Amino acid sequence: MFSSSVRSFAALALAAGMLSGCQTVSNVLESPEPNAGPCPSALSLYDAHRIVEINGEVAYENIGFTGEILAVRSLCSYYGERPIIANLEMDMGFGRGPAAVGETRTYEYFVAVTRRDVGVIHKEVFPITVRFDRGQDRVFLTETIDAISIPRAEETTSGVNFEIIVGFELTPEQIAFNRSGQRFRVAAGQD
Repeated sequence: MFSSSVRSFAALALAAGMLSGCQTVSNVLESPEPNAGPCPSALSLYDAHRIVEINGEVAYENIGFTGEILAVRSLCSYYGERPIIANLEMDMGFGRGPAAVGETRTYEYFVAVTRRDVGVIHKEVFPITVRFDRGQDRVFLTETIDAISIPRAEETTSGVNFEIIVGFELTPEQIAFNRSGQRFRVAAGQD
């Protein structure tokens, strides 16, 4: 099952009072002027690209709901003194293990804009509610974030100076599980 939902991302400010108007990448792409440089990298954070709920010991029968960010894509445009305007798409897979209770689960994921190798400029958390039909143990969705606006300090500031990072909001135990290398994947056992 594939579906799509659209989210809006708040405008970001590098300096106080420096905000830009909302516009989509498709509007900006109509300009004949090229980008001043490459787009920001868009990626999922390794430690947070999956979520596994475990009820007790680490064993298949104790797995509740799971989720994984499968792919991240972005498209951006900027020129002159205008900010970088990026659209983001994430392919996500969700699983319902033997210990899952109920047919719906609300997950939370974050989208953060960072100054490459410096720190987070802005982070926003979004909920996504996934419904599993009776007997269904996997759901695949594409989430879209439109009009991420990244103001630039100068006209010559390139998108290569920024990153757009996504991941799930996790507990310290879930982060430790991810870092341990153990896996219970959404697509495990598929033909």
